[in-house]
Amino acid sequence: MIIVIAAVAENNALGKKNKLVWHLPNDFKRFKSLTTNHHIIMGRKTFESFPKPLPNRTHIVISRQENYNPEGCIVVDSLEKAIAICPENEDSYIIGGGEIYTLGMQYADILEITRVHHTFEADAFFPEIPKDEWILVESETNTKDETHLYDYTYETFIRK
Repeated sequence: MIIVIAAVAENNALGKKNKLVWHLPNDFKRFKSLTTNHHIIMGRKTFESFPKPLPNRTHIVISRQENYNPEGCIVVDSLEKAIAICPENEDSYIIGGGEIYTLGMQYADILEITRVHHTFEADAFFPEIPKDEWILVESETNTKDETHLYDYTYETFIRK
């Protein structure tokens, strides 16, 4: 299965200047829980936003830069090549950024979305989820607290 996983604001904002514009520790824990021991597919800028490769995951980085070869990563020049590397009998996750999400929607079987209930100024955005192609099968609302400044909802969509 190809799974798109993203934290997305009400206005579809993802981030600004290659950084998230919110901090939700529980969402980081959920991301880790879902993606650990799986292949994760991302663009170069998303990979470079991490301080180091994420542990216990196979990193596939999409880049058009020649000779781009960060340690511990598989580098390809297209999303199609990235997906081809992933084991067919395992879940693989597309983790961003905006351009990779847009390209990845056509390949996705499942969307794991954390909807942050706020609008943000951003320079990267998640594509609209076409309601005629996806059905919401699970939703879990979480309220803001001392470590989470915004209400947020975990949403799982499957392709119709």
